[in-house]
Amino acid sequence: MWDRLKPNSWIFGLTRQPGFCHDSILRNSSPNEPWEVASQPVGGLNTRGSQKCRPWFCPSSISATLTDPASKLVTGEFKTTSLNFHGTKERIKKMFYKIELSVSSYDTAWVAMVPSPDCPETPCFPECTKWILENQLGDGSWSLPHRHPLLVKDALSSTLACILALKRWGIGEEQINKGLRFIELNSASVTDNEQYKPIGFDIIFPGMIEYAKDLDLNLPLKPTDINSMLHRRALELTSGGGKNLEGRRAYLAYVSEGIGKLQDWEMTMKYQRKNGSLFNSPSTTAAAFIHIQDAECLHYIHSLLQKFGNAVPTIYPLDIYARLSMVDDLERLGIDRHFRKEIKVVLDETYRFWLQGEEDIFFDNATCALAFRILRLNGYDVSLDALNQFSEDHFSNSLGGYLKDSGAALELYRALQLSYPDESLLEKQNSWTSYFLKQGLSNASLCGDRLRKNINREVHDALNFPDHADLQRLAIRRRIKHYATDDTRILKTSYRCSTIGNQDFLKLAVEDFNICQSIQREELKQIGRWVVERRLDKLKFARQKEAYCYFSAAATLFAPELSDARMSWAKNGVLTTVVDDFFDVGGSEEELVNLIQLIERWDVNGSADFCSEKVEIIYSAIHSTISEIGDKSFGWQGRDVKSHVIKIWLDLLKSMLTEAQWSSNKSVPTLDEYMATAHVSFALGPIVLPALYFVGPKLSEEVAGHPELLNLYKVMSTCGRLLNDWRSFKRESEEGKLNAVSLYMIHSGGALPEEEAIEHFKGLIDSQRRQLLQLVLQEKDSVIPRPCKDLFWNMIKILHMFYKKDDGFTSNEMMNVAKAIINEPISLDEL
Repeated sequence: MWDRLKPNSWIFGLTRQPGFCHDSILRNSSPNEPWEVASQPVGGLNTRGSQKCRPWFCPSSISATLTDPASKLVTGEFKTTSLNFHGTKERIKKMFYKIELSVSSYDTAWVAMVPSPDCPETPCFPECTKWILENQLGDGSWSLPHRHPLLVKDALSSTLACILALKRWGIGEEQINKGLRFIELNSASVTDNEQYKPIGFDIIFPGMIEYAKDLDLNLPLKPTDINSMLHRRALELTSGGGKNLEGRRAYLAYVSEGIGKLQDWEMTMKYQRKNGSLFNSPSTTAAAFIHIQDAECLHYIHSLLQKFGNAVPTIYPLDIYARLSMVDDLERLGIDRHFRKEIKVVLDETYRFWLQGEEDIFFDNATCALAFRILRLNGYDVSLDALNQFSEDHFSNSLGGYLKDSGAALELYRALQLSYPDESLLEKQNSWTSYFLKQGLSNASLCGDRLRKNINREVHDALNFPDHADLQRLAIRRRIKHYATDDTRILKTSYRCSTIGNQDFLKLAVEDFNICQSIQREELKQIGRWVVERRLDKLKFARQKEAYCYFSAAATLFAPELSDARMSWAKNGVLTTVVDDFFDVGGSEEELVNLIQLIERWDVNGSADFCSEKVEIIYSAIHSTISEIGDKSFGWQGRDVKSHVIKIWLDLLKSMLTEAQWSSNKSVPTLDEYMATAHVSFALGPIVLPALYFVGPKLSEEVAGHPELLNLYKVMSTCGRLLNDWRSFKRESEEGKLNAVSLYMIHSGGALPEEEAIEHFKGLIDSQRRQLLQLVLQEKDSVIPRPCKDLFWNMIKILHMFYKKDDGFTSNEMMNVAKAIINEPISLDEL
């Protein structure tokens, strides 16, 4: 293991005062203690964007207590962990108040090389040279402590830069010699293709070798290796950019310190940002001032040192991207509900920047795509025009395209999954980003600002688990399993950010997942007992799918306080499955009509009213479940919603009777007639609509019957029915059953090929899904609370997963997924 750090080395900064946000870099407390912040990922390739320093208002820390319904369920084994859970939440809340970036010895060295404008023979920033003298690692290098074994080239580059800074001012002979010894011992890594190469290494490192010659500094490198590197540098400097001419220009400007006197500085200064920096890079900005003495460059460097003291990070500012990434992590780990107030502050501020056209967002592919996705997912009105600028041609002719930045392409791909029906231009971009990522994954050429294993894993998951077909709880479990807390980011040098990829995020996510799971296991047992108590297991014609039904609820409504919503969802799911089988194969027409009449009458006096035991069992189960929902609704809504739930069930039963009569009479309805009935008979109404009363918001009778809610239900049900009919078309055709696909072919005159009909319905499904997404996400003129609208989208995600390959109710794979969500805890020690 690498030597422990010296006092006040590598990590430093300003703490935040309550109510205000200041970016900071952490400080190591003791030379005998390891750095307390794990290697953390941060940002996409941000070298194009100007991360202009902005004050970021944050609220005072809010005390987190388990006072919601979930706390009442955290008992037994979880009592011993509640204090740890609370403490972890508090630590995370404090992270919203600051961004912590690791020190860059590489960039600090370039700042240290800046001469004083008044006395060129002395350093402008002697505090930086002092920092270099005091912060050499025990092995003689200057680099991140506990660095990844594949980052030796990075350590060599940083070490050489620090040596040059000391040599430039004629100080630190002992440190120089130790650094040269490190370079000598690790010189083989310079030409090792297995080692990860920082951006611009083939230009910057040879450029520093030439600078060393100017300083009469002999480097312990083989002449053949030096000649090879200089030759490679010459080729890279003289080769053309092909179609990516602008991307090449930006790249050469970004690595200006490696070009030195040969650089076209007039061209380079075109990339100067409002804060005076070039690419928000201290090293590039310092090199520019060394060569052309631009006052704004010097102002930027001064501002960094005023903020951070005697050393600098490798990129600054990074606040917008880092905070959005933090929000993204919390959401994808399933713990964002613990930080709603803090997240709201971040999103409101980001949206304000978005409306202002802030260059921090719009000049960088990854930041813009991430902001678009997070803002749109959270109901903010953001235009697709922001992503239209990142067309394939634009990306290819940008710095990110020149560097084949997979991280930026991945963010664009994720953002494009949220396109609405009228955003067809995004479809073209979705196509090229998907191809770009698939090609990179297949030929192992993915690259960017992180280690290849981590980007490979993220790309694989994004391509194989699209958001609309990925259950939230399953995605959370996968994210936890794949979460990288050792993911160092790499630009011209490696860096870390404590607020992204944080160990506390992972710890809280695991604890939260297991707490929710323990509650769900007990609820599943309750469902099993309920099935037996209501004698549903005696109905041999009916599929016994209580595990599936409960799984579909737990996979999306996972918060402990949503127990009533889960139980309503699951019980009604079991009942709709029973009723579907009853109307399909288990009951006569007399029994079907009898059941409807009984529900219409509601209160039945005796067994004489039932024409069969099957009717009695089904009616009793429906009656007791609706009554239970009515009783529980008082606690949530302050009123009885039983009459509404009865109507929902009657609508379903009558639509099923209509279809049963069509089948009995061998009727062939028109497609419109069929869909008017079939979207109701698909039986999502009793599952989704009653659950709306148990997710938090109070729904008046007016809102519960509002056209917006009815439209949400219709679009969801139509999409689900079409998805079912597409997947079951061949099976149902063999059984002589009609569905939307077969009716479409029949009413086309029989001349329409099966393949064309299926493609037509796949297009309809996609359109309906995107329409539902728009209805759920858009808040303008909406009267339905977002927690309620989310249930409609949750159901569509469930259906897309269930029907991903075939009828999900017959899939063994789905049962394995259910076990992973409900029965298999996650061990933090095994991650």
